[in-house]
Amino acid sequence: MKKLLISVAAVVALATSAMAGVNSQTGCGLGSMIIKDDSTAIMLALQATTNGTSGNQTFGITSGTLGCQKTKVVMNERAQEFVASNMDTLAKEIAVGHGESLDTLAELLKVEDKATFSAALQANYNSIYTSQKVQMSDVLDNIASTTL
Repeated sequence: MKKLLISVAAVVALATSAMAGVNSQTGCGLGSMIIKDDSTAIMLALQATTNGTSGNQTFGITSGTLGCQKTKVVMNERAQEFVASNMDTLAKEIAVGHGESLDTLAELLKVEDKATFSAALQANYNSIYTSQKVQMSDVLDNIASTTL
């Protein structure tokens, strides 16, 4: 029982103090906070696996902890989680104006005219992805201010 309480206390301590930036390739979450080394594919895989299997990204995204930032614009959690998990793929698909992930995002945001949505995102790519280190919350805020 003591080990469980200590583990919970450690997670809470990390969650409340973890507002620092995390690796943009694996998203925010406990794995990104605990495993700081992101120099190899193995370490990135460990970060992503820990983030995914512990189910803490949802908590981090909605609470603004574990290195996650809350979006300014209220969007559904599924869209936030999707963008956090697919930042690189979405960036590529927005740049070319089409793709499966872009279609999925449109569905999650309940966009009726996907072609217009995709074209607007493509035309405003530099306003959406403002830097290589852009955070998920900024991408969603930029998408919302650009198209919604």
